[in-house]
Amino acid sequence: MSRWWIVLGALIIQLCLGAIYSWSVFVNPLKEAYAFTTTQTQIIFSVALAVFALVMIFAGRWQDKTGPRKVALTGGILLSIGYILAAFIGSSFAGLVLTIGVIGGAGLGLGYVCPIAALIKWFPDKRGLITGLAVAGFGAGAWIFAQLASYLITAYGLSTAFLSLGLIFLAGVPGGALLLSNPPAGWLPEGLSPVKQTVANLPQNDYPWSEMLALPQFWIFWLMYALGASAGLMVIGNLKPFGVHSGLSAAAAGAAVGILALFNGAGRISWGYASDFLSRTRAMLLMFFLQGLMMLVLIKMSGTALLLGVASAWVGFNYGGIFALFPSATADYFGTRNVGVNYGLVFTSYGVAGIVGPILGGKVFDLTGDYKIAFISGGIFCFVAAGLSIFLKKPVRAGTENA
Repeated sequence: MSRWWIVLGALIIQLCLGAIYSWSVFVNPLKEAYAFTTTQTQIIFSVALAVFALVMIFAGRWQDKTGPRKVALTGGILLSIGYILAAFIGSSFAGLVLTIGVIGGAGLGLGYVCPIAALIKWFPDKRGLITGLAVAGFGAGAWIFAQLASYLITAYGLSTAFLSLGLIFLAGVPGGALLLSNPPAGWLPEGLSPVKQTVANLPQNDYPWSEMLALPQFWIFWLMYALGASAGLMVIGNLKPFGVHSGLSAAAAGAAVGILALFNGAGRISWGYASDFLSRTRAMLLMFFLQGLMMLVLIKMSGTALLLGVASAWVGFNYGGIFALFPSATADYFGTRNVGVNYGLVFTSYGVAGIVGPILGGKVFDLTGDYKIAFISGGIFCFVAAGLSIFLKKPVRAGTENA
């Protein structure tokens, strides 16, 4: 099988999983139909992201042992079950926490790591670009499902929207999973020979998770990821209500959600490609710095649909880069042999971000009536992440310094 079939399977899976980033289109309908508070809507979103991140640790270890296909298939089934059940108990806050948050979040965690881990192994020669391309589907899926969910909610109601998405996931994720596999042991693409590999990619620098946790590089990665993702998720979870609160129509605010999703996908490809030339750390420094600037001025960018669209594009583009740079950097720093579980552990920071970012945004709005303090906090998070990137150096085991 050509390795490009793996890319196709990865894109199909990621398109479906990206639906979680369309969550803000559900916020106002849930508030209007069932009197949910903004904070409650963000708790559902945050639980999904936290479970997503935690399950990825288990998913990474499982797929490292058995391969990606079975794990991704299981994830697709769980994700679809969560949304289908939500169609029947969606008027209950606790019900949505269970179905979308816990069951759906578990499906996300099982499905997400598999295409990334497989592609890193199939494309050692294009690691940044191919990881960005794979996870770009997640951003594109957010745009597609934001439009679809908005239409379904308006035309048929929340229950039909949840049911329809669940059925799509039941077909899409397992279908993509059937295309996934790992390359044979020792495989390299044509034109790439073992002697061309760097010390960082040699077997002695393949760190098992227990050794990785003892390295300062892991904890710098973890904190950078948590800070940057908190800022992005704060905007993603609250973007549509932020636009409506600022005086824009629901349609204009919904369009901003779609713009953010599209540029989220574009950023994953662009930052991944750029990092193959700039280096991962330089790309991280630039990406987080640019994101910090936008977070500081975001509150002033909602006066017109055009301004909010520009801001959404900027936030989405830089936020998307996180998901291309960190999987590739995890493989660069800690090796490819255990990349599934190792990236799963790095990704636990995303679970923390999923709690901090959206809930901070929703809580600040409930208490103050606007998002200013939340967005400024997000800007500070990004500047700290940019500063931390300066301290990153690849780990080298004793005795391999001159290898």
